[in-house]
Formats: sequence, C-alpha cells, structure tokens
Amino acid sequence: MKNTASKVTAIVMLAFVSFFLVFTIIGHKTNSSSYEQDSSEHITELSFETLIDGRFSDTLNTLITRNFPARNSWIAANSAFQAQFNESIVNGVYVDEKMLLNAEISLRPSSEKSAQEIKKFRSLYSGAMYFVAVPTSSGVYEEYLPKYLLSNPESRQINTFYNSLGADIRQIDAYNILKMLNENYIYYRNDTKWTSYGAYCVYRTVIQKLGFIPIAYDKYTIEHVTNEFRGTLYSKTLYSGVKPDMIDSYKFSSGAEIAECIGFDNNGQAQKQTICDKKRLDSGNKYDFYAGGELPLLKISTSVNNERKILVIKDSFGDCFLPFLVQHYSEIAVVSPENLECSLSELINTEDYEQMLFIFGIDSISDSSNFEKLNL
Repeated sequence: MKNTASKVTAIVMLAFVSFFLVFTIIGHKTNSSSYEQDSSEHITELSFETLIDGRFSDTLNTLITRNFPARNSWIAANSAFQAQFNESIVNGVYVDEKMLLNAEISLRPSSEKSAQEIKKFRSLYSGAMYFVAVPTSSGVYEEYLPKYLLSNPESRQINTFYNSLGADIRQIDAYNILKMLNENYIYYRNDTKWTSYGAYCVYRTVIQKLGFIPIAYDKYTIEHVTNEFRGTLYSKTLYSGVKPDMIDSYKFSSGAEIAECIGFDNNGQAQKQTICDKKRLDSGNKYDFYAGGELPLLKISTSVNNERKILVIKDSFGDCFLPFLVQHYSEIAVVSPENLECSLSELINTEDYEQMLFIFGIDSISDSSNFEKLNL
C-alpha cells in the first residue's frame, strides 16, 4: 500500500512538473516586468540546430527562468517571505523595510587595473583632472547590512582606488560628505544611485575644487517629476514593501540656461538631445530622465559668458550631476564610456577642455573596461 502511494505521488509530481515545463516552453511571456534591464537579451529558439551545436541546454534554462508562469509574482512573493521570516537576501539584494541594498559589495574585483588605465589616459592630457568616486547606497548605509557582508566595505574600496591613482589626479571625497548627511534623502530606496539632492550635496564641494562658488540650495526650484521610480534593486527582487522613489528636477530660473544640447553617436552623427527629458518617465527605466539615451558624447552650450570648458567623463551617477554644472561653464562635453565603441579622439579633442571631471560609482570603477575604452 505504501509503495502504491509513493508511485501515485511520483506520478502526480511528474505531471505537475511536466505541465509547467511545457507551459513555460510554448507559452508566451506576458508577465515580464517593465523594470527588467535585460530586455535586449536575445533568446535563441529551441530547435534541432540548438540541440546539435550544444546551445539546447542553455536555451532551455533561459526559457524556463524567464517564461516561468507568474514568474514576477513568484519573485515578489519570495522577496516578501524572505523579508519577513528569513535573513533578507534575494538575488544579491538585502531587503529591508526602509530600503533595498546591494548585498554583494565585498565581491567586487580589484580597481587596480582601472586605476592603471586612468593614469595612462592622464599622461596624454595636459589640463587639470579631477575624480569623484561615489559610493552606492550600500556604502553609505552599511549599518543596515549584516557585518559578514562587509569584509571589504566601500569606504576601503574607494581609499584603495584613490591611493592607486596617485597625486597627479585630484581626488574629491564624496563618501564622507554623503555619510554625514545620510539622514537626508540622498539615495534612492530602490536603486543604488544617489538622488539629485545627494548629487547637489557633493556638487557644493566639487565646484569649489573646480574654482567656482556653488549656487545656494534655496536658489533652485525643485520639481518632483515622478514619485513612482523603481530602480535596479527593485528589478532584482520585485519587492513592493519599500516605498517608490521620487525623481527631482532642479532649475535655477534666474541663472544660466542651456542654449544647445547635441548628442553624437559612434559615427559622429549629431542629433538634438536634452539633459532632462520628461518623455523618458514613461519608459521602463525612469532614471533615463537624466541625460538618458545610449550616445557616447553630449555637447552642451550654455548662456554663461566666461569661455570656460569642462569635459565630464561619467557613468549613470553623473547624469543628475550635469544640471549643476550648467551655471558655471560655457561648454560642457559629456562622455559615457559604456556607450563608446570607437576611439575617443574620433569624437572629441580632449585638449579643447581646460578641466576634466570623472564621476563614477564604485561599481563602474571596479570594471576596467569602462576606462580601457578611453585609451583605444
């Protein structure tokens, strides 16, 4: 009798698994999240050819992972369960009721190679070069994380990187500025990046290092362009227990204005752009509101009449920083290495700019490919 019951249980389980397997493979993916960042990933179809060339197993695994019925609901339910009953780590994200944090900060590779590439690039530039290494939210709010996840905290990672750069590159301390202000809304709750206010707090120090007086906070008019931003950490957990974030636009109505903003692709083709585009608030990634797009170069001309020019080389942390520079420079060139597919010299002459400012989060600093591209 016991043997019969075991066989029945096995048959029922096999039928259950087979149903979900078939449904997953042939079913249409209708429940994907608009916040997922891998929409461009190409999935090969299952076929005899994939079986022959060895791609069948990988393709089947991807289909099951991405097309599993009610996938997003399963992920969200698992995140909620982990947050309530277990140590709250889901897909490398620490789930706290107040905010989501990257739980894998100690696993980043060394930044030594990145420092070498930057120094190589520095040797070819005669102007003043500045670097702002920005911690993620996990670095500033590390007290939320279990101690065993902090074997190599971000403060140490940034110090190690700065020591590798050497004195020829002027280093600006963003970490301690942000750490002192961490009771304010300086980081998003659902993303690793700083808010516009976080960027403003660091801008006040950066702009003085660059030789200007910062614009007072009360001179800006602040518009909350959306209060429904869910960032990259949310996309990994789909955990809705943390409040969505606001995205803000800072405007100095009596100050300088942008006269022209032109973007250039890797072929040097120009197109009109904007550094704050409300149309992008309707996209899957609302943060693209700030200098969104996939162009390697932006050139911004302003109404400032001082003939001062700066070249900004940045990752996504630099996007919401750009509006604060508008009040100080007649021309701002912005390079995004992640979108660069040609030699930088084909797009711009760096010697046209008296100052160069790097703004990168610690995640990007750990990826040397961002800086290798500058030396092509």
